[in-house]
Amino acid sequence: MTTPTIEAHGLTTRFGDVTALDGLDLVAPAGQVVALLGPNGAGKSTFVRSLATLVRPDEGELRVAGVDVVRQPRAVRRLIGLAGQAASVEEAMTGRENLAMVARLFGLDRRAARRAAAEVLDQLGLADAGDRLVRTYSGGMRRRLDLGASLVGRPRLLLLDEPTTGLDPRSRTELWQAIRDLVAAGTDVLLTTQYLEEADQLAQQIVVIDRGRVIAAGTPSELKARAGHDVIEVRPSDPARVPDALAALAQLGVEEPRVDDDGHRVRVAVDGSGGSRLGDAVRALDARGVVADDIALRRPTLDEVFLALTGEPVSEAADDDQPAAA
Repeated sequence: MTTPTIEAHGLTTRFGDVTALDGLDLVAPAGQVVALLGPNGAGKSTFVRSLATLVRPDEGELRVAGVDVVRQPRAVRRLIGLAGQAASVEEAMTGRENLAMVARLFGLDRRAARRAAAEVLDQLGLADAGDRLVRTYSGGMRRRLDLGASLVGRPRLLLLDEPTTGLDPRSRTELWQAIRDLVAAGTDVLLTTQYLEEADQLAQQIVVIDRGRVIAAGTPSELKARAGHDVIEVRPSDPARVPDALAALAQLGVEEPRVDDDGHRVRVAVDGSGGSRLGDAVRALDARGVVADDIALRRPTLDEVFLALTGEPVSEAADDDQPAAA
């Protein structure tokens, strides 16, 4: 049986009167991207910092590839790479020099460091830019280089904390592909993200934590099915009629209907046969004289799953990057 990449059993961490992790249990199989989601203060960053040997748990067990994080922290550090929310690269050096410097810090000799830097540049599609100063790189290129700095030590597990924060859609897509390539090449990934589309795109397994405990885990499809409700979406032709659409759909939903961030689309989770409820929605809108440009029935998104599990929308679930607030 393959040793899991991450094993946490009864993990408890306290900061004064605050319990950041409260008996957390989590097992991450090898060969996967695991996305860690949760609202502000759930304990995500504390768990990542524990894996990185930066926080010592008060109770419980934590292993990386079978190695005990508390008893063998040096061995664990040789197994992991960590990329934070901002690219930590030196702008006055070339990309190749940045990676070679980090490789030297990992203990490689000069020749091995140069070789590792070249391999990582090629792996991340930065070979052509490797001898340019980093100050000339785009934001997406800097993030890939930062990812590369976490790879020159050839980690078994890569910890990615909000890796695409601040990137434009094209750069985000490029970084997603780089992460997929890493996993295909044998690097396991634990990802924390505020972008649920990112978790949906990348993760084979999603773990949702709240108040320091795992409250749900499974594949994206399993979590969506667990939400149990189809969703009706309506876009009124006249944005001024959004309140009327809300009132019409309120009669049908198992919860209050919501308006998307753009303010133009109304969505509501419905019970029973989604097809029949769609007909009910059309009639309810017609009764109020609301004309729709678009009306559709679909499965829940991870946003709705997150809301159902934690009681708050992901837009309000900021990252808990300070241990004392985790």
